Amino acid sequence: MRKSLLPIVCFALMATLSHAADRIGIPAEVPYHSDTIAPSKVRAECDLGAKVANFIRKYNRDVEVSDNPAEGHYVDMSITQVHAPGGGAWSGPKWMEVTGTLMKDGITVASFRAKRFSTGGAFAGFKGTCAIIGRCTKAIGKDIGEWLKDPRDGAELGDAQ
Repeated sequence: MRKSLLPIVCFALMATLSHAADRIGIPAEVPYHSDTIAPSKVRAECDLGAKVANFIRKYNRDVEVSDNPAEGHYVDMSITQVHAPGGGAWSGPKWMEVTGTLMKDGITVASFRAKRFSTGGAFAGFKGTCAIIGRCTKAIGKDIGEWLKDPRDGAELGDAQ
């Protein structure tokens, strides 16, 4: 009985190790680019960078938080645009953009630009600015997570197309 389990255990271990080598690192929180103009209240209260990173991980199981961009696959990215005036739906549509580069061992593999707009959806009049721009973080996270499954250089994701 023990001999019959050995090949199964070895296969499972090899699959786990090879899967670990295929992991893609991302920052725990996508930073704002130095040139990004965003309302200070949005930066302080909406937690956009952490939300984008969490949604990328949600939509791509091969992604993990990593502090080491020099080893293996890593996505170097930043929030480059945020249009989110206060006032919730009453102040008009919100949008944000994230740009990034997939690196492997410090060498560029492919790049993307992901942009999403939102007017708040159903019951927008009852939502605040963070809730509305948060819809953009979810869509962008999903866009990037899907792109990482088949990265193409110069990709325009979401509403950037």
